[in-house]
Amino acid sequence: MKGNEILFLSQEDVKQCGGFDMVNIISIMEKVFKLHHKKDYILPKKTALRWGDMDSESITGRINSMPGFIGGDFNISGIKWISSAPQNPFKYNLPRATGLIILNDPNTLTPTAIMDGTLISAMRTGANSGVAAKYLAKPDSKIIGLVGAGVQNRTQLLALKAVLKEIEEIRIYDLDEARARNFAKEMQSVVNTPILVMNSSEETIRGADVFVTATVTKTPIVNADWIKEGSLYIHVGSHECEFDVIYQSDKIVVDDWGELKHRGVETISIMYNTGNFDETTIYSELGAIVSGSKPGRENSTEKVYFNSVGMGIEDVAVAKAVYETAKNNHVGQSLSLWNTPTFI
Repeated sequence: MKGNEILFLSQEDVKQCGGFDMVNIISIMEKVFKLHHKKDYILPKKTALRWGDMDSESITGRINSMPGFIGGDFNISGIKWISSAPQNPFKYNLPRATGLIILNDPNTLTPTAIMDGTLISAMRTGANSGVAAKYLAKPDSKIIGLVGAGVQNRTQLLALKAVLKEIEEIRIYDLDEARARNFAKEMQSVVNTPILVMNSSEETIRGADVFVTATVTKTPIVNADWIKEGSLYIHVGSHECEFDVIYQSDKIVVDDWGELKHRGVETISIMYNTGNFDETTIYSELGAIVSGSKPGRENSTEKVYFNSVGMGIEDVAVAKAVYETAKNNHVGQSLSLWNTPTFI
C-alpha cells in the first residue's frame, strides 16, 4: 500500500481474515507470551478514561487506551482504543465493549490499518485463558464452571474447549437467569457439549476442574471453601474473589504483574495496594511457563490461580495477522489520508 493509504477492516472483514479462529489466536498468544518473556516488546501503561473512581466503571463505564510494540515475526506497533459500557446491552442493544485497533508501519510509522477491535479483543482475551489452561489445568479436566453470561465467557468457553479435550460438563450462572439460559442455548450447539444453567456462583464453582469469573461485580463472588483441589481458577473481571482464594492457591500466575499493579482494580492488585499481599508469592508470569523457563502445573492436586489484565501487544499481534491475511486476499477498503501532504 502507498504511504497515504490505510486499509479499513470492518468486523465482518476481521472475521473473514481469521479474527474468529480461536485455535489460531491461541497459537498467536503463545508466541506473544514467549516474546513478552524475552522482553521483545514495548508496553506503555494502559490509560483508563473514566467518569468517576474505579468503582464507577461497573456503572458508567470507561474507555481504555492500550498502545504497544511487539517484536519477533510480528514487528508491529499499534493501539487499541476500547470502551466498556456495562449498560449498553440492556439499554441500547449494543455490545458492552466496542473498540478500534490502529496499526503503524514499522519503518515509516505511518498508520497502515484501522480495524474493528471488538472481536479481536474478545477473542484474544479468551485465547489468553486458553493458553493458561493448556499449561495450568489438568489435561483430563471434565467440568468447566462459568460465572457471567456475557461476551467474555463465550470466548473463554471457545478457548477452553479448544485446549481441554475431555470436557464433559459445562455450567453457566448469571444474576440474570434469562441471559444464562440464552447463553446455554446459543453455545451448547457451538461447543457440542451440554451446558447446565446453575442457581448460584457456589453451585457453579463447587466440583469444577476449571472455572472462570467474567463479571462486572464490585464485591467478591468467589469463596475459598468452594474451590476444588486440583482446580484452575481463571479470574477475568475485577474484584471477583475473596482474599482467601488467593492466599490458599498453590500457584499464583499472572500475565504481567506490573500492568496488574498499575491497573489496580483486580483482587490481587487491591490486596497489594492495601498491604495484604506479598508480591514475592507470585509463582510466575505466564510467559516464563510458556517459554519453558518454569514448569506449569506439576501435579493433580495443585490449586492454581491465574489473573490476566490484558496487554495491548496481544491485540496488536492478532491485528497484524488479520491485516496480512486481508492484504493477501484483497479484503477491506482502502482509505486515503491525503492526496499530497500539506507539510513534509
